[in-house]
Amino acid sequence: MRKKAFVFAAVAVFVFSAILSISSALAAEKKVIRWKMTSTWPPSIDLIQADQAFVKAVNQICKGRLEIKFFTGGTLMPSYEVFDAVSKGTIEASGDWPNYWAGKDPVFDTLGSYPMGLTPVDYLVWYYNGGGKAIYDEAYGKFGMVYLVTGVTPMESGIRSNKPVRSLQDLKGMKIRMSGKTQGMLLKDLGAAQVALSGQEIYQALQKGVVDAAEFSSPSCDWGMGFQEVTKYWAVPGWHQPASVMGVMINKKVWDSLDKDLQEDIRYAAQAASMEFFCKQYYDTIESTQKFIKKGIKITRYDDEVLDTILKLTNKHTEATAKENPLFKKSMQSQMKFKKDFSQWRAMEVPFQFGFNPTEYPKLD
Repeated sequence: MRKKAFVFAAVAVFVFSAILSISSALAAEKKVIRWKMTSTWPPSIDLIQADQAFVKAVNQICKGRLEIKFFTGGTLMPSYEVFDAVSKGTIEASGDWPNYWAGKDPVFDTLGSYPMGLTPVDYLVWYYNGGGKAIYDEAYGKFGMVYLVTGVTPMESGIRSNKPVRSLQDLKGMKIRMSGKTQGMLLKDLGAAQVALSGQEIYQALQKGVVDAAEFSSPSCDWGMGFQEVTKYWAVPGWHQPASVMGVMINKKVWDSLDKDLQEDIRYAAQAASMEFFCKQYYDTIESTQKFIKKGIKITRYDDEVLDTILKLTNKHTEATAKENPLFKKSMQSQMKFKKDFSQWRAMEVPFQFGFNPTEYPKLD
């Protein structure tokens, strides 16, 4: 009897130990990885929606495996410090606009936007299918980071001012808030002066006459920042930024520590965010453009001479920088090859290329 009791007890202990081991293994498998992520954008600037869409998608797709806690721009650190913070591993990830880091390497001036350069659709197709991703990987990889595109804006609004701007003569002598290293060189060539201001400083600078004109982002973003209250004119097109790419920087050591399937799911989350942000930005642009017009903002358009001159000047600066920086050259060669390959089909798409304005509409009322 005692022998049977002993055997039973031994079996019970074995089963209990086995269950405990399995439970511990399952608990280990279910351990959630937690990241902190911030942004270059404060909540008042709607470009932050790309970062928010990415965080939402990751937390849904990777539920139970990875959880990102998001902090808006400026809450953990000043926005200009996020690049180094992610690079050093102080924080796992941050949203950004690549051109902000052109001072670290000129190649970044090509990855967020470029004067007379890629359009929103161009950037997305180039990034996913035209060799662009490898350029981003190399550029951010030099600083110990992985990069995922999370959105692209429509063409930047253009210059907002209190005098009409149509010609090269109109630009001369103007103090213009404009981002971008190459953009600053172009303004100098055109007889204007670049003024560096953060997005949050633009409204007051226009209001007090510190600058004569300013650009920031898409019409929806510009409307949200109140530029309709301090300007009367809007000069189009936005040659300085035909599109703007948003993305997330991820510390490479953190990224490499993840399972391949989790990495793949995060990439899918970035693609989902890109589509959400792209569509929302475009629809908001439609509404915001109508708001500017109803507010009485007068829209002017540059004459062909201005755009032809700017293209020639842009090419001059592109060639000069390419001689100095191999990765900048590699990026621009890749982009120009893409544009050339795309050119025949782009010409064939006219007038239906990403939209068609009919000369008349059917009467459906």
